[in-house]
Amino acid sequence: MKQYTLNIQEIRKETKDTITLCFKQPGLRKIKYKAGQYITLFFRIDGRKYARPYSFSSAPSIDDSLNVTVKRVLDGKVSNYINNVLKIGDVIEVLEPMGDFTFDSTKPEIPIYLWGVGSGITPLYSIIKEVLNTQPPRPVYLIYGNKNQESTIFKSQLNLLKQEFPIVFSMTNFYSQEDIVDESNANYKGRINSDFVSRLLTQHDNTNESVHYICGPNGLKNIITSSLIEFGIPATSVFVEDFELVIDPKDLEEIEDSSVSVFFNGKSTQIFVPKGKSILDVALDNDIEIPYSCQTGNCSTCKAKLKEGQLKMLGLTKERVDLAEDEFLLCCSYPLTKAINLEVI
Repeated sequence: MKQYTLNIQEIRKETKDTITLCFKQPGLRKIKYKAGQYITLFFRIDGRKYARPYSFSSAPSIDDSLNVTVKRVLDGKVSNYINNVLKIGDVIEVLEPMGDFTFDSTKPEIPIYLWGVGSGITPLYSIIKEVLNTQPPRPVYLIYGNKNQESTIFKSQLNLLKQEFPIVFSMTNFYSQEDIVDESNANYKGRINSDFVSRLLTQHDNTNESVHYICGPNGLKNIITSSLIEFGIPATSVFVEDFELVIDPKDLEEIEDSSVSVFFNGKSTQIFVPKGKSILDVALDNDIEIPYSCQTGNCSTCKAKLKEGQLKMLGLTKERVDLAEDEFLLCCSYPLTKAINLEVI
C-alpha cells in the first residue's frame, strides 16, 4: 500500500469546531482519487501512533489541493489534536486513497440523492462538486441535517452551488435546534424522518432510477435506508458510508478473555485481550504498531492470518467474501478461545 507525505498549505475554519486541511499535491507522484473516497492520516500523539481515515471534501476534477474536513469530537484524541495543534507547513504521513462510496459516472441522466447529517456532509460535498461540474445535466438533491445554521459545515459553499446550478441542484435543510424555519425555502425544523423521505420522493417522477448516498449517524442511516427500500428503491441503488463499528452487545456474549500471540515485523509479542476489546485496539495499546485504516472492517489494512484458536469478526456491515477462511481483520476481531496465535500479513 502506497504511502505519501503531504504538506499543509492552508487551514480553513468552517465552523467553531470544524476545520478543513488543504494539502498540497505532491510534485512528482500526484495522488489520484475519486469523489467520496477517504485518505488515512497518521499522527504520533503522546508516544502512540494513531491512524484516522478522513473523507475528501475536495473533488478531483475541481480542486487543486487535497482537502479533508475534520470536526472536533468530545474527548477525541486525534480530532482535537488536528484542530488545536496542526499549522500551515506541517508535514503529514498518509496512506493512499481508499473506499467505494463513489458515484457511478456512466449514467449521467440518473438523479442522485444525498442524505447527510453534520460532518457526514464531507464525502457528499466532494460528490456534489464532482457531479455538478462534470455532469451538469444530472439532477442532484441534497437533504442535510444540522443542529442549527451556525453548525452547518459548508453552508456558504453549498448556497453558492445553488446559485451556480439552480436548475439541477436543490438542497433541503433540517435544523433540530433552530426555532425559525422557512419550509417554503426548504428549511425544516426537526430531524430527517421516514415521512419526509416518502413525501420528497413522491414529488419527483424519476425516483425509480435514482441513486442514494447516505452518510451520518447509524440511526439516521437505518431510518433512511429502510424508508427508501419501503418506497421501492432497490437496495442496489442505496449506498451507505460507515464511519464507526457498531457491535450488538449480544454478539459479545460468547467472546472470551484471551492470551494472544501476535507475530508482526519478525517479532512475536504476547498480549492479554480482555473481553469486549478488539485485538487491534489492545495491540496498539501495547505499542505494536499494526497498520490500520478504516477501523470498520471495510478495508484490508489490518489483515492477519489465524494460526491457532478461534476468532469472530463483529460489526461488519458488508460481507467480506474476499478473505480466506483463516484471514481476519483485527479491527473487528474478537477471541472465542482463551489462546490465540496469529500473524499480521
